[in-house]
Amino acid sequence: MSISVFIDGAHGTTGLEIRERLAGRSEITLISLDEARRKDTVARGEALNDSDFVILCLPDDAAREAVSLIDNDRTRVIDASTAFRTAEGWTYGFPELEPGQAAAIAEAKRVSNPGCYPTGFLALVRPLVRAGLVPVDWAISVNAVSGYSGGGKAMIAEFEGVNPPPAARAYALGLAHKHVPEMQKHARLEHPPIFMPSVANTYRGMIVEVPLALHMFTRRPTLAVCESTLREAYADSALITVGDGDSDVVCIEDDAGTDRLTVRVCGNAATGQARLIATLDNLGKGAAGAAVQSLNIMAGLDPLAGLTL
Repeated sequence: MSISVFIDGAHGTTGLEIRERLAGRSEITLISLDEARRKDTVARGEALNDSDFVILCLPDDAAREAVSLIDNDRTRVIDASTAFRTAEGWTYGFPELEPGQAAAIAEAKRVSNPGCYPTGFLALVRPLVRAGLVPVDWAISVNAVSGYSGGGKAMIAEFEGVNPPPAARAYALGLAHKHVPEMQKHARLEHPPIFMPSVANTYRGMIVEVPLALHMFTRRPTLAVCESTLREAYADSALITVGDGDSDVVCIEDDAGTDRLTVRVCGNAATGQARLIATLDNLGKGAAGAAVQSLNIMAGLDPLAGLTL
């Protein structure tokens, strides 16, 4: 079996990473447009409609336009923008998020690829919320640091230029980052989390951290209970693992260059305070790797094909 795939936006950071993961796979035929035609609406429309699968690596408005150009009920879409992550009729492309999520992705016509920050956040929080250990109305905060490749070509050029920015900088200080609605909806929280992102002067990698005052929760879960809940949630996952909560140091590049994600439950058992920590590659499980994983599932292929563990 061979499937045709068109990456609309294949020359961007995420598109190039996806193309790298699909290159050389005999079961996939990549449809490409040359430089002169890749921004031509008519040519794009033809490629979109001629493909079995389309992966959109575009800004939000361009992604919406691309979807509007598809005039058949055969082409299946994976969108890597923010445009459809909370939209009705779109399946969220995080196979490990819920029991049955992978099956839903397998049947979906339209899949929204998760954001990098939400991927780490949801991997940590959703199983605990689902188990009733973290109240749905809790005021959750999340601190996160990403490699600068998450900002695309403009940020890459800035950090790799003659006068690069400082080692790290915080942004989205107005607490209205576009990933917040996605985090709230898919964690199934009543309130938006307080999201505090930063970018570091390293190309790829990500740390996402959620502090929890477990002693204040009704059920007062222990660190051990939180860890066992995460282990149970990801027991069958090849990409998400539960790391050692006794680690002294967690580094932003721990999972860089891979498509895996590691979650850890650290903290102080005596005080009932926890630090939930996720590490992932912002371009791997946080972007391109996730898109390829969903493509594999939708096409009935090995879910791990083309991915790096």
